[in-house]
Amino acid sequence: MSKRDYELGEAELEVMRILWEHGPLTVRDVLARLHDRGRKVAYTTALTFLARLEQKGYVASDKDEQAYRYRTRVTRQNVARSRVRALLEQLYDGAAGPMVLQLIENEKFTDDEISRLRQLIDDLDA
Repeated sequence: MSKRDYELGEAELEVMRILWEHGPLTVRDVLARLHDRGRKVAYTTALTFLARLEQKGYVASDKDEQAYRYRTRVTRQNVARSRVRALLEQLYDGAAGPMVLQLIENEKFTDDEISRLRQLIDDLDA
């Protein structure tokens, strides 16, 4: 999966975050992590999220003894890149500069992030 749009609902994205951080996991493991995050859903709802994600090709399942284990098939970076690209198109007509300026003017950055930004700007100047 390369340059494609990753259309994920908020709940699906939350399940993906759990799998990126802790996967591969069973449905019960995902359900427990959702509950830890304050999202009280039924087992069947968690199973539905995972089944949908598998149908879309975002996760895969493997039978492990008595339960299926779900793992991501796409990286967080690929999903982030796709969603940022869609946001750029929707809000800034595809121009990255105004979005970057908006972020710099209105968000806080750590010292490490500022150093990384400076390095990227220096690389562009070179």
